[in-house]
Amino acid sequence: MIKGTSQSEGIHPMDVQMAVFHCADGLLKQLMVTKLSQCQYALPLLVPDPFTQKIEFPLWTFRQINKSWKMRNTNNEIISQTQPICKAETPMVSFFRFGSVSSSKSQLLNSLINEKHNTFFHKDCPGSSRTRVLMEGVVEIAWFCPSGKNTDKFTDCVAFCNLHGDAGDHEKQLEILTKIASVNVVLLPQLLKNDRSMANMQDLYKDSKPLICILTEDSSTLTETRKSKYKIGLKDRNQSDVSNELKRVINDCLSESSSTFSLQNVSKDLDIRVDEEDDDDCRRGKEAALHIMSVLRTKELTKVKELILPCQGKLWHQWCQTNKELHRTKAEELEIERGRKRTNLKRIREQQHAVNMNTFIQRFIQKINLHSENNMYFLKWLGILLDEYTSKDISDLQHKYDEKWSGVLKLKGNHDKSEKLTAEQKKLENISEELQAATFGLEHIMREIGQIYESCSSVKKNKKHLQFDFSSLPSLAAEMMISGFPLELMDGDAAHVPVIWISAVLDKLIQKLGDQRVFVLSVLGIQSSGKSTMLNAMFGLQFAVSAGRCTRGAFMQLVKVSDEIKTQMNFDYILVVDTEGLRALELAERSTRHHDNELATFVVGLGNLTLINIFGENPSDMQDILQIVVQAFMRMKKVRLNPSCVFVHQNVSDITAGEKTMEGRRRLQEKLDEMTKLAAKDEVSDAESFSDVIKFDVQNDVKYFAQLWEGSPPMAPPDPNYCENIQDLKKTIMSHATQSHGMMLRDLKVRIKDLWEALLNERFVFSFRNSLEIAAYRKLETKYSKWSWSLRSAMMKTENRLHNKIENEAIHEVEDIDLKIEVKETSKAVEKSMSEFFEKDTEADILIQWKTSFEIKIKELQENIVRETKRKLNEILQQRDLKKKIDAQRKHHENTLFEKSKELALKLKDKANDEKTLKKEFGLFWEQSVEMIIKDTPLIKDIDIMRDMRGLLIDIYEGRLPVDHWSESRECKDILALSSYSEYVRFNRSPRKGIGEAVKGAYKTVIETFGYDRSLSTVDEAQIRLFVADVIHQTDRAIQSFNISKMGYNKSYIQQLIDYIKARVIAQDERVKYKFKNEFFIDMIYSISVRANKMITDQHTLFREANDPVLYLEKKKKEYYSIFQKYCRGATSAAIFGEIICQKLKEPVEQSVYKKIARDLAGEMRSNCESLNGNRSNLEKNILKLLAQEENFDKYMTYIKTPRDHFKTFIRDEVSWYSTHKFSVSVLPKMKNNIKFLQQKIMKAAHESTELVQRNRGDVGSWLKSFTQKLSDELIFSEKDLSGVKHDDVDVKLLEDVIRKELPAIMSDISSRISTESFSVKLDYKFRPDELLIDHFCQCCWVQCPFCGAICTNTIDNHHGDHSVPFHHNIGLNGWFYHRTTHLCINICTSSVASDTSFYPNDSEDTVPWREYRRAGKDFANWSITPDLSDLPYWKWFVCRFQKDLEKYYNKTFEGSGKIPDEWRTYSKQEAIESLCQYI
Repeated sequence: MIKGTSQSEGIHPMDVQMAVFHCADGLLKQLMVTKLSQCQYALPLLVPDPFTQKIEFPLWTFRQINKSWKMRNTNNEIISQTQPICKAETPMVSFFRFGSVSSSKSQLLNSLINEKHNTFFHKDCPGSSRTRVLMEGVVEIAWFCPSGKNTDKFTDCVAFCNLHGDAGDHEKQLEILTKIASVNVVLLPQLLKNDRSMANMQDLYKDSKPLICILTEDSSTLTETRKSKYKIGLKDRNQSDVSNELKRVINDCLSESSSTFSLQNVSKDLDIRVDEEDDDDCRRGKEAALHIMSVLRTKELTKVKELILPCQGKLWHQWCQTNKELHRTKAEELEIERGRKRTNLKRIREQQHAVNMNTFIQRFIQKINLHSENNMYFLKWLGILLDEYTSKDISDLQHKYDEKWSGVLKLKGNHDKSEKLTAEQKKLENISEELQAATFGLEHIMREIGQIYESCSSVKKNKKHLQFDFSSLPSLAAEMMISGFPLELMDGDAAHVPVIWISAVLDKLIQKLGDQRVFVLSVLGIQSSGKSTMLNAMFGLQFAVSAGRCTRGAFMQLVKVSDEIKTQMNFDYILVVDTEGLRALELAERSTRHHDNELATFVVGLGNLTLINIFGENPSDMQDILQIVVQAFMRMKKVRLNPSCVFVHQNVSDITAGEKTMEGRRRLQEKLDEMTKLAAKDEVSDAESFSDVIKFDVQNDVKYFAQLWEGSPPMAPPDPNYCENIQDLKKTIMSHATQSHGMMLRDLKVRIKDLWEALLNERFVFSFRNSLEIAAYRKLETKYSKWSWSLRSAMMKTENRLHNKIENEAIHEVEDIDLKIEVKETSKAVEKSMSEFFEKDTEADILIQWKTSFEIKIKELQENIVRETKRKLNEILQQRDLKKKIDAQRKHHENTLFEKSKELALKLKDKANDEKTLKKEFGLFWEQSVEMIIKDTPLIKDIDIMRDMRGLLIDIYEGRLPVDHWSESRECKDILALSSYSEYVRFNRSPRKGIGEAVKGAYKTVIETFGYDRSLSTVDEAQIRLFVADVIHQTDRAIQSFNISKMGYNKSYIQQLIDYIKARVIAQDERVKYKFKNEFFIDMIYSISVRANKMITDQHTLFREANDPVLYLEKKKKEYYSIFQKYCRGATSAAIFGEIICQKLKEPVEQSVYKKIARDLAGEMRSNCESLNGNRSNLEKNILKLLAQEENFDKYMTYIKTPRDHFKTFIRDEVSWYSTHKFSVSVLPKMKNNIKFLQQKIMKAAHESTELVQRNRGDVGSWLKSFTQKLSDELIFSEKDLSGVKHDDVDVKLLEDVIRKELPAIMSDISSRISTESFSVKLDYKFRPDELLIDHFCQCCWVQCPFCGAICTNTIDNHHGDHSVPFHHNIGLNGWFYHRTTHLCINICTSSVASDTSFYPNDSEDTVPWREYRRAGKDFANWSITPDLSDLPYWKWFVCRFQKDLEKYYNKTFEGSGKIPDEWRTYSKQEAIESLCQYI
């Protein structure tokens, strides 16, 4: 019982506080004051000794307090400030009283600072009593920190001091206060003249400092009695009015005063005890810290870590990267490569060891190794001084970062894609790096010591200048852990666990404490979600909580369990593992996802319980992390884990809403269960719910926390509800702890090592967005598709232009170098885009692994495009010479008709107005002329491809066909639609001896291998089907190269096709183990003939329409009559010649328009059509989606057996639909715009040619030459088109006007004839949008997996390296069945290669393990099939939906070993379709 108090009265709460304060050592005092400050309570500033009454100034207790506030400058800009309160220069207002007053001074002070919070304890506070002892004479201090808002009571940070008790009784305190105060406020009763306090009041009145007298017995309002002297009455007045008057007058006084004070200057010239100076341990600790800090005085902060702490910089990062590469060595990198990496690791350690130890580290180790009593003070002082050393620069850098970040966000908001955004982002990254470099704390010092220890351990010798054996270093860290300091567990900068160092520290900890049992509590949370604050509040820990010092990596801290709790929990310590803020803003531009996910897996695996800390009520951010964690635990085979977790939702607005929190729990449970099932499918786990993997009770393990602050910072106190939530969470943790066995410290060491080894040994495909590498690769494929389209599009334009020049005879040869020069600019743009993508993409660290291969791909693609374009253009060159005769003959006929019609017109000149006579005469002339032309020209007859094909085959087989498809009695076979080719091959009676053995002339038998006589193996069937598909593909290309629409049909083309097919069949015979029958050759030719018939016939029809005199002249009769009329009416030569030019331009313009729309439409569909706007995988996804929607088995089998044909058909259907449905809104406007463009181009050419001729005094011939040359890039139009048309007497000056007059009608006619019906017909066969898109998407690898038939996704045909595909099919779809049965397989090859089972390759009786599938032969050896246990709902649904169709197709059943699992039948079509987005 405190003297002077009665038992009935109770002890004053503030006396209790001061009693503890007096009994505490300096460290506890500092902790008390720091906590009081966090809770916005007043702090002891001047404390009289209860026995001697000597005044003590506890400056040390304020050293760890920082205050933040905002204020406005003269430009009305808000300025933020954060300062150690000891150094803050602020005005100070002192409050004291004389005599006994009825009003509460502390209550009045509270109304000035925060009327909603009792900053100063007063008589009306709960628990207060009338008497107090230890608070008498104590001066408390509190600060008002403005928020920069207009509602702030004061515009600057202001200190308020409160002297408890009668100031007349505490002369020393009064003297100090009045000396350091900027304004004095005194509460007075009615004083008598002889009152002992009157002398003090007179002194205060004489002082120049402002004085405010608050009179308890006066009722007057604020009055200024003399300059800077005021009085305010309290009697019978409203407390709010008094407070407002007081606030106003204090503001007025402060505005006129420049007086400020700082805590560190309070003791100057004052006879008071200062704890820092009088406490020997504290003083020595400060001196030692200052001695060490003197090393840093001249060092630049952003360079200091590089100079002072060299072992943890580049060398350590290189070691970490090399170590990860060693553990994640690729399959092809054998022990040689591993040995090289080990040597490299040792070399780096030697370099670390050779680096001289800086004076700073030497002094630190020497001091901490003394094990003196003041080590705690030394470490505290060093932390304080380091914070002071870095705070100014960090604050400036954070300000720069915020400004730059705001600028970047603004640019992004404006969708700015310019170089300015890139530059600003780079600057932001640089500031971020500077910010990290400037962060310098005790953790970095201990990290350096850890690297010194690891390097010494590696080279097995002590480091130079280290005055004791390096083996003692872990002991220093262990001592610090025992003292309550956190130890870095995972280096956040290098994303690595220094296992050697951590193990050594734990060994020393075991030596010092014994092998104690610990309960490991891990904490995960997004940056600034309040987890460190929560831990500090719950356990009194020392994790960094400020935004400027966001925790990096993972830290562990020991919390000793009291004897009372130890009996309940059976633990000696709680080990708290705190992690860096995931997705830290300062790291946002770096690719930190792998690090975040490894960190999440590591700490959850380490913890007996993990707190998942979420800011707000939305758990979506953390769910992604937990999905990764679930999947990681399923894979962790070496480490036996049984984790549990608790969700903490911080900053929840209304935690009392029970229904709301129950709904939140239900949603969370559903999403977590769904997430677990997805992960379980990937890992072949039977987990059905989240709690199957992680111990979790949704009712008890989800906590909702109130907001930390009750009001708006900086003056808001903590919400009392938050403290209650902390206690509730603490109980939950203890409940979990009582049910857990925890682990011994030695087990903790082993678990840390095992976890980290597991993370290093297995490359977890971690990602916040589920399979980051797959997503990144898809992004890369999409980019590649855009890059390749850019190259193709540029080459298409070049090809079209050079095609025109070839036809116009402007060029006579095409070389590779010419084409490369043409697309050089596009090629450079693509290279630049690739470089930027691989360097600057947010997943750049993942994408880099494919950089080289895709650079090679682009290079090979460009070479292929150049080579193919050259081939096409050279074919045009050859065909140009071949069809010269045809073109010349047609032009001769046309021009002869012009001349003859001109002669007739001269005869009928006098009858120019007699329309009837003119028509009659012209009609007779036309009939006679056409008849004469027909006599001289052989007619172009209809063709019959099938008849020609049969005739040539009869010649080959000398009059008798082995199979006659032309006979009505024989059923026609489509060789592509067959399920088996067994009837087309002959088998040898002798069985084969081995898989790889090849015997010339020998046939094969597979009777013993598969269930039916005379049947091919699945691999052989696939091989023949691939062969047939390739022959058809090559014959299609050959038919296109014949250019029948321009050259006409010739029976020799069919002969070429037959010869080609025959040569391919013979060559195939020599390569395979069976021999094709004649029926195979005949049926293949027949199938190809049927397939090619329409293509060849359509092209021949186009040729006939263009070259048959009867047909093409009939089309031009109207044009000729128009010119004939003009002749009759005496039109000038220029008018006639101008109209002839316009008429001649009609066909070239139309051709150009259709070629241009083909390119434009293809490009538009690449952008707008969902199925065509990505990579080939996206196209395949849409194909599979449509197949599922249509449920057409025949189409499915076309896709499975001949995928290239199915892709082509799909693309053609897409183009047909798009061009029809978008005709009026897209196709037609584009074509009309292009017609307009060409009209302008023609008129410009006419005008420039006229100017040229007039300038050079040329004739019409030179005009025509110039005119055609200027159009040669755009149109197939040259001087030869007008050869034979006389134009010697044409007036060049008039030609331009004639063309300007006549051309619009020609262009209008072309526009009027554009329709949906004519669009497809008039497109050039080689320049159709569907063909252009087919070239883009189908110029790739089409090799199918020998097991399941999945298509290789490589975008280059005949590419280097293995074939591969991300996801495979069920192998039964490709006809595989179980040995010696008729049961189709249900295996998926990607899961089979992860198993220990075997298969029978081809017709062999020898099995091959799935894991060694490449041994099975060439078709298998060229495939890379990665083990993957992913679920494939789509193909499982397909097998169930089309089970009967598949059984009929293959004449086998899904029975026995091939029985379809019941689980497969649970998938709906919708689920199958939705799964495509996940797997493709």
